[in-house]
Formats: sequence, C-alpha cells, structure tokens
Amino acid sequence: MKSLKEIKDLKNKKVLLRVDFNVPIGKEGSVDKGEDWRIRATLPTIEYLIKKHAKIILLSHLGRPDGKVVEEFRLGPVQDRLSELLGLSVIKTPDCTGNVVRETVDEMKAGEIVLLENLRFHKEEEENDDNFAKELASLGDIYVNDAFSVSHRAHASVHAITRHLPSYAGLLLEKEIGILTDAINNPKRPATIIIGGAKAETKLPVIKYLMDKFDHILVGGVVANVILKAKGIDIGKSLLAIWIRKKLKK
Repeated sequence: MKSLKEIKDLKNKKVLLRVDFNVPIGKEGSVDKGEDWRIRATLPTIEYLIKKHAKIILLSHLGRPDGKVVEEFRLGPVQDRLSELLGLSVIKTPDCTGNVVRETVDEMKAGEIVLLENLRFHKEEEENDDNFAKELASLGDIYVNDAFSVSHRAHASVHAITRHLPSYAGLLLEKEIGILTDAINNPKRPATIIIGGAKAETKLPVIKYLMDKFDHILVGGVVANVILKAKGIDIGKSLLAIWIRKKLKK
C-alpha cells in the first residue's frame, strides 16, 4: 500500500480514514484517559490531514455489537475525547451510512472532522459486504488505513473498500509496519518472541514462519493450550480453539 505522504494535493479532498478507536468506556460514559492511547496514536495522521486542508471522515468500530445498534457502543465518548485532545470540534453522525451522513459530509469544509457512528452496528461490516463498502467509499475521494490492529480482518472498511477508492497507509500504520518488519528481519540476539491470544488458527502459521528467525518462541493463552493438547498433555477445562476441538473429535 502506498504512503499517505505520496499524495501531492489533499486540499478539499474527502479522506476516509480508518482508525481503531476501540477503547474502554468507563461507567460514567466517558473514555478512560489512562486507556486512550489508541486515540492518541492516530493524532499525527489526523493533524497531518488538517494541515493539508483535507476533509477528514473517520471510520471506526467499538466493541462487538454483532450488527445491531447497542447504545453502550456508540462513539459519543470517543468524539468527546478526540475533540479534547485535538482542541477542535469533531462532528459525529448518527450512523455511518444514509442521507444524513451524506448531507453532513457534503457540507464539510477543509480541515473539518466528521466521525461516523460505529461501523459494526451494520452486520455487513464484518461480512466484508461489497455493497456496504461501496456505500462507505462513495463518501470520500481517498481511503487511508491507519488501523494496524484490524488490518488482518477481512471487513468491509478494511478490505472491500480498497476496491473502490485509491488506498494509502496512514502515518501510524506505516510506522508500525516499519517497526515490526525491522524486529522480524533484524532482531537483536538473543531474540525471543512472545505469542498468545485466542485465535490459534491465525497464530500457528506465524509461529512456523518465525521459528528460524528467533532463538526462542514463548506461547501462551489458547495457542499454548493447542500445543499442549497436541502433545497429549491434559489441559483440564482450559480454553481450546473451537476448530481444534472439532479436529480432535474426528
């Protein structure tokens, strides 16, 4: 993917910026200031676009509402925290598609920021639905991905949307890929990598790829349980990936 910095003229361009604002919302209904690092991490890209006089349309998800509108997963608290961090007004739309959203975007001025409502209120987002992606894409001129943490997901706002707009990597995504690439290709010896999580099906190929690049690989979580189970070690009631359970029963 090309870098955002390769775009020569961003003035008045409507930039769809995919970010990851999946942050903890406290009981009082606001973003925990000690847990707002995902919002802070995107500020350089947002500020870069402001300086370039672009129209910034933010796309994000929050939580797992399973394709339904869930009040506790609305992005209002994120809007408030982002406005506070930028020292600027951020407009939030009641949805991420529809006439109201389109009218709001059409009325934007250079340097303004619009935050679309939670993408995952639509089941089509996680289904990587092309029509949904096309509707999102119709709001902008350029697509920029600055959400490294969801870039592995085949979701409409990450994958399908790139079929419909010129696509670029944001400053944060570019930075994170650079750091990761350097860590894998030029590790300081002795080098140890730690891998965990609940999705063993995505981690096992990674472990295989990294075996010759690191001196030690430490595993935890479901990934470790899968390996222990494969060795015939009793893991009791510990979590085991669903797809592994199915294979073990065959």
